[in-house]
Amino acid sequence: MNAPYPSPVIEALALAKTFTLHARGGLSLPVFHGINLSVRPGECLALTGQSGAGKSSLLRCLYGNYAATSGEVRVHHQGEWVALTGAEPRDVLALRRHTIGYVSQFLRVIPRVSTLDIVADPLRRLGVPVAQARVRAAEWLQRLNLQEALWSLPPATFSGGEQQRVNIAHGMITEPAVLLLDEPTASLDAANRHAVVALICAARQKGSAIIGIFHDEEVRAQLATGCLDIEQHRALT
Repeated sequence: MNAPYPSPVIEALALAKTFTLHARGGLSLPVFHGINLSVRPGECLALTGQSGAGKSSLLRCLYGNYAATSGEVRVHHQGEWVALTGAEPRDVLALRRHTIGYVSQFLRVIPRVSTLDIVADPLRRLGVPVAQARVRAAEWLQRLNLQEALWSLPPATFSGGEQQRVNIAHGMITEPAVLLLDEPTASLDAANRHAVVALICAARQKGSAIIGIFHDEEVRAQLATGCLDIEQHRALT
């Protein structure tokens, strides 16, 4: 990717999220409000707060999985600012393909697709030839200490830690400008946690702007350049 530049690559402006529970007569469930954030290349913003504060919901708003109730999310994409909030589906997909990587807590398992091809898929979507994409995928799986005997298998029967490492490789292989991480080390033992922290540090040093949830305080201390306490923005019910 290009060398880091000083301006932000992702911003949230007065962002708010309220869920409407249609099965309960349209009951409104406020989550957070007044979120302002700005992350530059090489920075890592850690989202903090108790369970249920809305950290994962905020990440999903930044990725476009959840529609914000109000406010705006802007991403610097291919030389211009793009408003993710309210964007057309094709524009959201383009942002995800080229600019935003996301590592969720759980791997979306694709039946009968090998681990190697799951990890290679983001590169294939960018037009990288199959053989080259698989070589890159193998390199990432090696770096994450996943046994080669598992690469040809679908990850449905893998352990939680093995699935998480596949998830990390899939989300980071394109070295995106913006990287969203939802507890990337939660299911990992000490050795694999160290390997993942090293990869995230390397991504930050290369210029990725990272926003993440890290419940492990030691991991957060190693990665974060700043913190945003979601508790300060919890919406009143």
